[in-house]
Amino acid sequence: MDSMSVPSLSALDPLVTARDLLLTPYGLDDNDLLGLLRRIHAHRADYADLYFQSTRHEGWSLEEGIVKSGSFSIDQGVGVRTVVGDKTAFAYSDAINLTALQQAADTTRSIARSGAGKVKVPAVAQPQAGHHLYAAHDPLLSLDAQAKVALLNRIEQMARAKDPRIVQVMASLAGEYDVVLVARSDGRLAADIRPLVRVSVTVIAEQQGRREQGSSGGGGRYDFHYFNDARLAEYVDQAVQQALTNLDARPAPAGPMTVVLGPGWPGVLLHEAIGHGLEGDFNRKGSSAFAGRLGQRVAAPGVTVVDDGTLANRRGSLNIDDEGTPTQCTVLIEDGVLRGYLQDSMNARLMKTAVTGNARRESYAHLPMPRMTNTYMRNGQHTPEEIIASVKDGLYAVNFGGGQVDITSGKFVFSASEAWKIENGKLSYPVKGATLIGNGPDALTRVAMIGNDMRLDSGVGVCGKEGQSVPVGVGQPTLRLDGLTVGGTAS
Repeated sequence: MDSMSVPSLSALDPLVTARDLLLTPYGLDDNDLLGLLRRIHAHRADYADLYFQSTRHEGWSLEEGIVKSGSFSIDQGVGVRTVVGDKTAFAYSDAINLTALQQAADTTRSIARSGAGKVKVPAVAQPQAGHHLYAAHDPLLSLDAQAKVALLNRIEQMARAKDPRIVQVMASLAGEYDVVLVARSDGRLAADIRPLVRVSVTVIAEQQGRREQGSSGGGGRYDFHYFNDARLAEYVDQAVQQALTNLDARPAPAGPMTVVLGPGWPGVLLHEAIGHGLEGDFNRKGSSAFAGRLGQRVAAPGVTVVDDGTLANRRGSLNIDDEGTPTQCTVLIEDGVLRGYLQDSMNARLMKTAVTGNARRESYAHLPMPRMTNTYMRNGQHTPEEIIASVKDGLYAVNFGGGQVDITSGKFVFSASEAWKIENGKLSYPVKGATLIGNGPDALTRVAMIGNDMRLDSGVGVCGKEGQSVPVGVGQPTLRLDGLTVGGTAS
């Protein structure tokens, strides 16, 4: 999926780094962690874990030709969780010391019944190996401040040089170095070092008093050297092309019509309208439109959707999830048939199924829950040219902006940031103001043609759920959907 090579197995051991950063300076070791878990399980609890985290984040932004703002933050702490049945008790502290941890442990075990616990915490920690999907480096150290400012200035210069109609350029650069350590009541001890970088570009073009916007960007689990001039030029080209295309856009038509979705980022519709409905918690509670439908046909033949947290260097990938479980590739829909849900440990236990490595949390101050990683539809057999040529009258959605979905009903509304009218098998003219309106499960049945050009997004996805945000990836090939409702601006 990715042109960058996977780091060797001799890369820096995350567990050694995590202990050195999160335990040793505070006089803690593996035995202390196991002792805390035994303290919790002195009462009748089903499961407990400790989640240590240290995060360093940096951001820079440019507007009107100057770098207007920069930020740097350090956050660290520990979350303590106890699970009894379907009940969860949680406490967290930004102070890492034995006293604070004991108080948190005592607080969370209050939901458990007193008396001898059934879970026996092992006497010795059992290190859990994860994947080696990205290098364990600190991206914030990969460029000095002067080079980071120069990078943003290059984006500004590239964009303005593309076309005189570009009147404003906004660019941002962000990096994060995240170290996590998970200790579980089954004795497993796991760690991960998670670099993350991102560049965002927005341009505004003006022509005869009309202004339009275009945006692009990307990133992943790299350092800042990932953003070479060729990659920055690609982001700038996409943003400028989108803005200039929208300058010539006409009002979008409205009504039921054939819609072709482009490859890559339009997979965000798949993520929102379908992916959330396949998360284990919604299905255990029966609140998802897909609840109780395993083994049933839920999509057109040929539709295969997977969630894969094991893609090298991708924004949504993880060596381990936030419960210390190695991530995996989970087939959710296979040839149109529902095959599985995304699971964390609690929902998997209650649903009597296997964990899938999809427990995720925003930080140590948040509870984990089943979340997506990189969710995409696999290739079909048609070329994108064939798909466009098959449409007599319809809409081609190249890119999307915002969207909303109701998990229970599956209803969604998405706005296209770049779209074209299709007439007689050809792209006729760009349109503005197109929104796609539908129902996720219903939309899956309307897939008529699947392209052979599957592409993942460039590395910009952020997913929100119950107030928590995590980085994700999306993707799909070119898709043709018949009879989708388009809300437009044309009278």
